[in-house]
Amino acid sequence: MDNWFKENIDYQTIIAVVLLLGMSALSVYSATYDAGVSVVFYRQLMWIGIGLLAMMIVMFIPFRTIQQWSYPMYGVSLLMLASVLVLGRTIAGSTSWFGVKGFGLQPSELVKATTILALAAFLSKGNVYLFRLKHIMMAAGFVIVPVGLILLQPDMGTAIIYMGMFLLLMYWAGLSNLFILGVLAPGAAAIAALFGTTAYLIVTAATFIILIAIRQNMLGSAIVFSLTALVGVSVQFMFARLAPYQQNRILTFINNEADPLGAGYNAIQAKIAIGSGGLLGKGYLQGSQTQLNFIPAQWTDFIFCVPSEEFGFVGAFFVLALLAFLLLRGIKIASSVKNRYGSIVVIGIVAVFAVHTAINIGMCMGVVPVIGVPLPMMSYGGSNMLTNLMMVGLMLNMYANRKEY
Repeated sequence: MDNWFKENIDYQTIIAVVLLLGMSALSVYSATYDAGVSVVFYRQLMWIGIGLLAMMIVMFIPFRTIQQWSYPMYGVSLLMLASVLVLGRTIAGSTSWFGVKGFGLQPSELVKATTILALAAFLSKGNVYLFRLKHIMMAAGFVIVPVGLILLQPDMGTAIIYMGMFLLLMYWAGLSNLFILGVLAPGAAAIAALFGTTAYLIVTAATFIILIAIRQNMLGSAIVFSLTALVGVSVQFMFARLAPYQQNRILTFINNEADPLGAGYNAIQAKIAIGSGGLLGKGYLQGSQTQLNFIPAQWTDFIFCVPSEEFGFVGAFFVLALLAFLLLRGIKIASSVKNRYGSIVVIGIVAVFAVHTAINIGMCMGVVPVIGVPLPMMSYGGSNMLTNLMMVGLMLNMYANRKEY
């Protein structure tokens, strides 16, 4: 029996997740301590319990059953995502929730998991080759459909998560470096152009150097470089012709400090909370930014500020170390899984967690625009917590079946 547990249970991942959930409970309790919303803490505990149960169930579902049901689960989840546009509740301008007696379900969170499963099922077929444009576009279709529905809500933050997940997953599945660069470089040039000519030229030069370094198709490289340069110039051209108030909106989105009492308020207060924590922090339940509620609903997207302020650099490092360990552990599992389907599923989950973490921490540090992306296993939110723990269950399932072909 002991040998079975050692062979099939990934204790390292489970311990990291449990520690993160413990930090989440402590942080949410602190964030709601003087905010008059203690119900949020108890709901978080409830969702953690439900999520852990779901994680265990998913972990022990037969591996082949998950693979066989990938497409049906994806289809049902898309129906839910479409239905929420008609039947859902509108919260903060986004129609993305099914609400029942104070509880909410966000289909766009659940669809992350089913999209990964459907993509993995498609890419693991023996007759799918990622050097064929037809197959690349078919794979992209699995993401374009949910992203389109999510943008109708609208929810730009969640849509970005899907796109980031898709690129990382496709890279792992074998998509060429040139194709990945062809998607990333024009987007980077467009964003850089908004920061000025210097930033745009740096991105363009970096693209040229990378294209030389990867030494792939000359024609394709020329197309990628030309597209990157053209997109950047077009953005600068169009920005210069916008009305002043439209330019100000874009500049505020890029630089939160341009509107310190409006759009930039949360990010500025988050930076103050993180910076004021020092090495060891102000003490549990003693954080001034946290306890005086300078950041509205801090238990959601800005939960990272709580351990950073109250436990200082040590607390922030502990949370980031756990998240980094979870990501590295996922990559190791994906590398050890002999079944292509299982390997792609795990790397897709790692990609979701990685993009979530990068954007959320960037938001808290003021280097990424605030777009409403929660921190995995930390932020308050039932749908997010449930989906995250179900995806951890999938990782554990693939680990247990890593020797199957």
